[in-house]
Amino acid sequence: MAVSSSFLSSLLLLVLFHGSFAQFMFGGQAPWQSLRAPSGLRGCQFNRLEALNPTQRVRSEAGVTEYYEMTSDMLQCAGVSVRRTVIEPRGLLLPRYHNAPSLLYIVQGRGFTGTIFPGCPETFQSFQQQFEKQSQQFTWESVSGSQQIPTDEHQKVHRFRQGDIIALPAGVTHWCYNDGDMPVVAVQVHDVSNTANQLGPIQRDFLLAGRHQSAQQMFGRGQTSFGTGQQMSNSILNGFDTQMLAEALGVNPELARRLQSQNDPRGEIVHVRQGLQMLRPTRSGQEMQQKQQQYEGSESMQMQQGQTPNEEEDTEMQQSTTSNGLDEMFCTMKIRINIDNPARADFYHQQVGRIAKVNSQKLPILNLVQMSASRVVLQRNAILTPYWNINFHSVMYVTGGRGRCQVVNHLGQTVFDGELSQGQIVLIPQNFAVIKRAYSEGFQWVSFNTNHNAMISKIAGKNSMIRSTPLQVLMNSYRLSTEQARRLKFSRMHEMAIFSPWSQTRRSSQ
Repeated sequence: MAVSSSFLSSLLLLVLFHGSFAQFMFGGQAPWQSLRAPSGLRGCQFNRLEALNPTQRVRSEAGVTEYYEMTSDMLQCAGVSVRRTVIEPRGLLLPRYHNAPSLLYIVQGRGFTGTIFPGCPETFQSFQQQFEKQSQQFTWESVSGSQQIPTDEHQKVHRFRQGDIIALPAGVTHWCYNDGDMPVVAVQVHDVSNTANQLGPIQRDFLLAGRHQSAQQMFGRGQTSFGTGQQMSNSILNGFDTQMLAEALGVNPELARRLQSQNDPRGEIVHVRQGLQMLRPTRSGQEMQQKQQQYEGSESMQMQQGQTPNEEEDTEMQQSTTSNGLDEMFCTMKIRINIDNPARADFYHQQVGRIAKVNSQKLPILNLVQMSASRVVLQRNAILTPYWNINFHSVMYVTGGRGRCQVVNHLGQTVFDGELSQGQIVLIPQNFAVIKRAYSEGFQWVSFNTNHNAMISKIAGKNSMIRSTPLQVLMNSYRLSTEQARRLKFSRMHEMAIFSPWSQTRRSSQ
């Protein structure tokens, strides 16, 4: 009887653990659901949408932060905030955290970013041998008996490049550094209505170093040079009593005052004069040669799988990492994925364009962030199939070219019909129908979605509403003859998501 009782208890614990694990890894919700609070404004109708440009530029020592107008009813109703950050070469975006989760898209440039997850170990470590007698406070005994002095240790540092999507959970410290020779341009969308944010429908930056222009002045029109405004947002360390802070950190009061950044005129992006030195794994010559041989033998396979060598290495590292619990799974999660590589596209057609999507199935950390993204590239005059968003709002940021976009509400009224060009954003509300067409120079954008498993419903083409509806239903719904209904249903029968111009399609079918 005791054995049976013990067995039942173990079984119950196992079931509870797997239930918790499934909720963590897969969100614990149906794909149609969303963990979002009601929109920021009551009675939002989205009766008029508009294309937005940045309305405020705040200059720091080594970069610029541009804000899209937070007073816009369009963004407030959707519960999102949008900014664009430019980091100059050798520029460091100082550590901070936010009250809402966000996705970051790298429009241009390359560099490093760090995310500090609470409770995770500092797995990147560097030591130097010390043979002279000195203080034992920060030393470890090595195998040989000599002492080792820790020169640095920190959590994993991630390399990013153009086309990367980076996921940032709410309350997690992060920083970015530009080690390239061109400015890094990044667009960031915060989901303020996410239930992870309990501070109200306002996006808040919590700086751990430096200072920046206050949110109250941030969204006025024009440009502000850092240091000229009267109200500044300081580091959170600035609010502590200096003596108490010094005691808590184990430093002298002079150093504590420096940490509070009280007289720091550099802003939130600072210039690193000699470049930033960090711990990064390096390979020996033999390992590099072996890796080159493996690469030459598997290059074609990587292209089929849509991976670059660096991405495959990250995937292998993640898959081979052993885990003994949720903490390790959390600490070793990938935070980035590239969606600008044509080999990774979910839909690709050489003549009309491509679509790449990233959701929580491809990047599991999005279960925590509760957001997803997509990258669309339309070739000359191509048309994206008409569709509607089933379970999310979408912020569309134009990365290149020009195109026309139309959005229609539940009353059949056009709430947006305009041209979009590089740097502009527009909101596509949930369930509103939308159609987009590229101009002669093509049309490219990235969409930030407020659901980790964003789903759309297409109106035309393969697997669409029209194609999947019985012929008789189409005839009676639109008062069509049999021939007209057949023509409607099968006119785009060989096209999936991106359509070629109708005149071109007719010529190719003749």
